[in-house]
Amino acid sequence: MNIGITINSAWNIYNFRKGIILDLLKNNHKVIAIGPDDGYADKLKELGCDFWEVKMENKGSNPLHDLKLSYDLYKVYSKARLDVVLHYTIKPNIYGTIAAYLKGIPSINNVTGLGTVFLHNNLTSFVAKTLYKVAFMFPQKIFFQNHDDRDLFLGKKLVKKSVTDVIPGSGVNIDYFSSKNRGKNKEFTFLLIARILYDKGIVEYINAIKILRKKGINAKFQLLGAFDHNSSLGINKVMVDHWEGEGYIEYLGKTADVRPYIDKADCVVLPSYREGTPRSLLEAASHGKPMVATDVPGCREIVKDNYNGYLCEVKNAEDLADKMLKMINLEESERIKLGNNSRHLAVTKFDERFIINKYKSAISYCLGKEIATEYHKPDLSALLPQGSN
Repeated sequence: MNIGITINSAWNIYNFRKGIILDLLKNNHKVIAIGPDDGYADKLKELGCDFWEVKMENKGSNPLHDLKLSYDLYKVYSKARLDVVLHYTIKPNIYGTIAAYLKGIPSINNVTGLGTVFLHNNLTSFVAKTLYKVAFMFPQKIFFQNHDDRDLFLGKKLVKKSVTDVIPGSGVNIDYFSSKNRGKNKEFTFLLIARILYDKGIVEYINAIKILRKKGINAKFQLLGAFDHNSSLGINKVMVDHWEGEGYIEYLGKTADVRPYIDKADCVVLPSYREGTPRSLLEAASHGKPMVATDVPGCREIVKDNYNGYLCEVKNAEDLADKMLKMINLEESERIKLGNNSRHLAVTKFDERFIINKYKSAISYCLGKEIATEYHKPDLSALLPQGSN
């Protein structure tokens, strides 16, 4: 069976969909990764995928470019002889779905997050919602990453409820993202992992740090993530360099492996304005870290207030500072308890094997063919407190 996976970057396919790719390959299916080559095409080929390059603008809504994208995807889907295609991110979800429909190929879509389109009420938002409504007439299955996003689409009548389901993002490999480090740093360390965008709440993070500094709090505040120079909502490097020069943050750059940074942090922070299911929080939970995040869709799926961390008001630096201070002042045993609760959620709810089985069931439904799925019973030994000496 030829199964396509179309996303707006090869990096995304490799880093976030590796689990399902390896599982499908293991079961003798051919996997065709489709998207722009941003340096990860060879890595995908090393996994065992075919890779077909399609140029795709992540931002912008030029009608001619977007029509060409549908045409380009139609040609690829035809030549690759796809039996089914999995779409992720907004442009593949819209233009890939149209191409698949015209070719008679069933599609399974994943709304990985609403991004800025649904945060702002303008012409771009109107056009995007209209395109969603048209394209989402055709998929056999549409996965959402939280109930808020699905309810929003249903409320605006952009999708039929019968084809929808909710899954916790891409899930997380609980064996790869694990840690025995629960010890507290001498200098309490907060870590924010995100693209350097305003909508990730980075300015609120800085303002919260300023509040804590005025209170005499001596902690370490880190920022890890790539700049997005193509986004109008991107924060420029000059500003980040200024914050670092003033001693507010330690900017860690970007990395292909976040595990050492999560491992060394005492608490992971994400003051985002809205998410699908944020990968950084999934990975932090799997590492058994307590977290502070905004009480918004996506974040509150992972951070349960007073259970494995604290939720704060969105765009409220003072409330964020209060929750961060509360985390600093916790007894170590209480902080470890929050971390162990994070690990419990990761193992029982966010294990990527649950998501893989959901996809395999959806593929079976689309094609009327049985694809082997495993019932994964959580390994309860993974829930035992680690490093809580």
